[in-house]
Amino acid sequence: MKWRGRSGSSNVEDRRGMGGGGKLVGGGIGGIIVVIIVTLLSGGSPGDILNNLTNTGSETSAPYEQTAQEEELTQFVSVVLKDTEDIWSDLFKQKGLTYEDPTLVLYTGSVQSACGEAGASVGPFYCPGDHKLYIDLSFYDELRQEFQAPGDFAMAYVIAHEVGHHVQTLLGTTEKIMPLREQLSETEFNKYLVDFELQADYLAGVWAHHAQGMGLLEAGDIEEALTAASAVGDDSIQKKAQGYVVPESFTHGTSAQRKQWFNKGFQTGNIEGGDTFQQAS
Repeated sequence: MKWRGRSGSSNVEDRRGMGGGGKLVGGGIGGIIVVIIVTLLSGGSPGDILNNLTNTGSETSAPYEQTAQEEELTQFVSVVLKDTEDIWSDLFKQKGLTYEDPTLVLYTGSVQSACGEAGASVGPFYCPGDHKLYIDLSFYDELRQEFQAPGDFAMAYVIAHEVGHHVQTLLGTTEKIMPLREQLSETEFNKYLVDFELQADYLAGVWAHHAQGMGLLEAGDIEEALTAASAVGDDSIQKKAQGYVVPESFTHGTSAQRKQWFNKGFQTGNIEGGDTFQQAS
């Protein structure tokens, strides 16, 4: 991806070197925190949730010195975020809507969000309660080494997926889907959650379509994104971790599904084609 020498976003919050004990909330790789979302959508405020968390403690700061690789990654994710801001602002404007920029939070170890406390093991995630994306940059090494998905555009795909969740929040999709968690069994809700995550993959593809139109992509970038999408499929992760898959426990979709929907978004370049919920309804 052509990112060097270009301006980055001003909406990056650096919390690296800060930490705090607390309650680990649910989520997953390239996902959305769902454990406390229902409370937020039922009228609760982020402040109420944070006050009710047990054993949270307070964040303490310590001097943080980033490595040369981290400094480069920080610049990279800032540029990618700026690209998502520009592209989604334009797409929303075309529909007579106003896009609200999210904030990207960089952290190390663990972080406190409006959705609760999360550790780096959760992976990158988005919290609709505060409209923020959370990323521990060590995930880049994990993506490259453990998931065998190298390349800068693999990481760009991850960021675009989280921004896709922000788009879902702004368009009201999150508010419609997440309350179903209290109405359905876990297995039934997981089906909707898969469709929800696949739609974020589709929206990431929409962003990539327009990034290509701006001449920002290089040869091999889309292949890097598809490799990353495949690597974080539920079936691939479960098979690698336990040797077998449990489809009813899927929350993000299979490798084939994640690749399919990202590629569809990339081919169409429009929001309308991402109705992943049609099969569920």
